[in-house]
Amino acid sequence: MFHRTEQRKASSMVDWAEECDVLVVGSGAGGCCGAYTAAREGLSVTLVEASEYYGGTTSYSGGGGVWFPTNAVLKRAGDDDTIEDALEYYHAVVGDRTPRELQDAYVRGGAPLIDYLEIDADLEFVPYPWPDYFGKAPKARAEGRHIVPKPLAIADDPELNESIRGPLGRERNGDALPDMLIGGRALVGRFLIALRKFPNVQLHRNTPLEELVVEDGVVVGAIVSNGGERRAIRARKGVVLAAGGFDQNDEMRGKYGVPGAARDSMGPWSNLGKAHQAGIAVGADVDLMGEAWWSPGLTHPDGRSAFALCFTAGIFVDQDGNRFTNEYAPYDRLGREIIDRMNAGTMTLPFWMIYDDSNGEVPPVGATNVPFSKTEEYVEKGLWKSADTLAGLAEQIGVPAAALEATVARFNEFAAKGVDDDFGRGDEPYDLAFTGGGSALVPVEKGPFHAAQFGISDLGTKGGLKTDTVGRVLDTAGKPIAGLYAAGNTMAAPSGTVYPGGGNPIGASALFAHLAVKDAATR
Repeated sequence: MFHRTEQRKASSMVDWAEECDVLVVGSGAGGCCGAYTAAREGLSVTLVEASEYYGGTTSYSGGGGVWFPTNAVLKRAGDDDTIEDALEYYHAVVGDRTPRELQDAYVRGGAPLIDYLEIDADLEFVPYPWPDYFGKAPKARAEGRHIVPKPLAIADDPELNESIRGPLGRERNGDALPDMLIGGRALVGRFLIALRKFPNVQLHRNTPLEELVVEDGVVVGAIVSNGGERRAIRARKGVVLAAGGFDQNDEMRGKYGVPGAARDSMGPWSNLGKAHQAGIAVGADVDLMGEAWWSPGLTHPDGRSAFALCFTAGIFVDQDGNRFTNEYAPYDRLGREIIDRMNAGTMTLPFWMIYDDSNGEVPPVGATNVPFSKTEEYVEKGLWKSADTLAGLAEQIGVPAAALEATVARFNEFAAKGVDDDFGRGDEPYDLAFTGGGSALVPVEKGPFHAAQFGISDLGTKGGLKTDTVGRVLDTAGKPIAGLYAAGNTMAAPSGTVYPGGGNPIGASALFAHLAVKDAATR
């Protein structure tokens, strides 16, 4: 951290190009919610987005949901959950890895935030049943605690549609933009529409954060860049860092020991960790820096392994031809199982999904996030293999034939009796979420047989600046750094090393940015 004299000199020599009450860095759920809260509270707010599009990682989310127990949207749909039950569940799965008061702030804060947002007609949400990710934990709910933004038709607003990041098919495959905002794009779009009502809002794209400006121990603004020029923005009440993770920075991933690679992360290219670095430079403490929100990654012809879920058949096998996990488990749990085995030296990448020809050559993956390319492209790249026999398939993917045959035979026995004795597939509500009411144990028996290559992917890093219960960034002595706040993947996640349920990342991002601005308003 700067010495006090250096801080004073740094600020006194700054030529401020712009001034506001609150400066928000990032435009995902946290950045948009923070900016909206500031504007609605009568504060002037400037939001800076590093990339060419608004939305950050949030805009890639297929659902754009938030995990907010007992919120009004769920209540209107007949939900009978209690905050006590939600706290018991959350505490049980997160444990003591993060401060209990931070966990409580998240679990208790979501419902009041929805009450606040729903006052605005532009911000609409609907229930979306999605099982909690630890179905055997105390007070887990099979229907979940999850709501999503209502889809938004914007055919008459092409400029807004174009300005929001995603979908992934557009950015990676050149697909046409849909004229309906759904999921994370709908959440970002709704906030942007709501922000239009306020005169005290400035939004800047292509404007990354470079450093924070500190005076006498107080963060008073930031230096950003735009068009190759550095500009200083003064923030009278506070700076909120909601700029995503550092998932696209391989150097930082290596430094902090984050498994995987930037190319296989689902974060946008702009998630370089500049907000993390700026916070650390002014004395912020960090936590969970080796962590991310994990998932298996279907490998595409461009060589990138992308987040995939909604498996409706198939099994995973390792380099020895052995099945190693419950394939229908929640994606973060699957990813962590793979990483644990890699760290133990018992597994290498890639691994393979083995499936039969019941539905043809395309893998039984209902949600690939990055849309499938043409089948022949996967085949030409050696990513999808086919053979009339399991022994022939084993030869193609380089695993022992006897092991693969035995693995499939054993799984088919489980399918016949309806019980997975090895990994418990089908034992939790999430395992059954994509089965259409059928069994989670679909046999692999109809030739020809197929294999699809998988790697490890993530939805962004989750390590970041330590904060208190209102998002104030803490220094290495545990004291708040005046004027500095963090939310989302720029803050150390309240959920620690687990992923309690769908909507936790976006929910924490929106909530702590909201709480941060409410606190800043009192300064």
